[in-house]
Amino acid sequence: MTATLDLAIDLLSRRSITPDDGGCQDLLAQRLQKLGFKIEKLPFGPVDNLWARWGEARPLVCFAGHTDVVPTGPVEKWGSEPFTPTVRDGKLYARGAADMKTSIAAFVTAAERFLAEHPQAKGSIALLITSDEEGDAIDGTEKVVEALKARNEGMDYCIVGEPTCVAKLGDTLKNGRRGSLSGSLTVKGIQGHIAYPHLTKNPIHLAAPAIAELAATTWDQGNEYFPPTTWQISSIHGGTGATNVVPGEVKIEFNFRFSTASTQEDLQQKVHAILDQHGLDYDLQWALTGKPYLTPKGTLVDALTDAIRQATGVETELSTSGGTSDGRFIADICPQVVEIGPLNATIHKIDECIAVGDIEPLSEIYRQTLVNLLT
Repeated sequence: MTATLDLAIDLLSRRSITPDDGGCQDLLAQRLQKLGFKIEKLPFGPVDNLWARWGEARPLVCFAGHTDVVPTGPVEKWGSEPFTPTVRDGKLYARGAADMKTSIAAFVTAAERFLAEHPQAKGSIALLITSDEEGDAIDGTEKVVEALKARNEGMDYCIVGEPTCVAKLGDTLKNGRRGSLSGSLTVKGIQGHIAYPHLTKNPIHLAAPAIAELAATTWDQGNEYFPPTTWQISSIHGGTGATNVVPGEVKIEFNFRFSTASTQEDLQQKVHAILDQHGLDYDLQWALTGKPYLTPKGTLVDALTDAIRQATGVETELSTSGGTSDGRFIADICPQVVEIGPLNATIHKIDECIAVGDIEPLSEIYRQTLVNLLT
């Protein structure tokens, strides 16, 4: 047993299926309070959030993560009970082992060791912990960021403990994420008997050329850090269920995963221009679920790259792949946000696990980053 493994097991033993925290944050608060952290509980709706801060000076280094986990799936298919952390064959098995309670345990032990070594460190350390990342993500990090922003409490650097690595610990840093912009499009026609097409307007036929153009459009070229923006249809529905009826409308759900090379407004304008060009009678509702953000090479990336090299010997690579994370909210009050955590091969799967041999090196990555930034 090590300090980080011991704390990880304690957290993993708590059933915290989103948005339930399962008492994890109380455990963390007790531990952090002993180090001199000021503890604030920030509940919003059914969600528990924790803001813990040591020190008042700048720069402020924040560790961010979530105590909620996804449902286990069929328990009988697990090799061991998902909320009874079990070590076998050199791996720690439990729901949340990789995503991301072990990272949170590593945050705490890294802070403990750093402050024992550097009690007069310059700057401050904070933890932002939510139980609403795997769910709706409405009452979690976004609300905490709004509360911090309202009182002008910003951050200088933020490390999100999401599982980022592919083949070995430290091989991938996420220094940005694409934005997510969804559209719900209804193209209108005239319903009628399929044997009398001159009395109908088939909205599927009308929409097809516009869909083809949207699918073929190059939205941007991406940039040094991001691939080009993509547009994908996720659902098309039209028809009454009868084979002899032309439908009166067709509904199309689509999504952009977009880079910092485009803006929400640019993408919306281009879509409307294409639909209008094809003369469609339509209704289009938009939903922005995440803005893109990017942390270029600089202080935080350099500090983490060095820490990873010292802790693991691995030369890390930068990536902006994958879906959204709570980093999209934090970027609103923090100029440098980077994600680094364990391997992501088993996240959300049956028998989620983390290699025991990666646990203390992960804590050491976080500790050495604090050394690089605050001493």
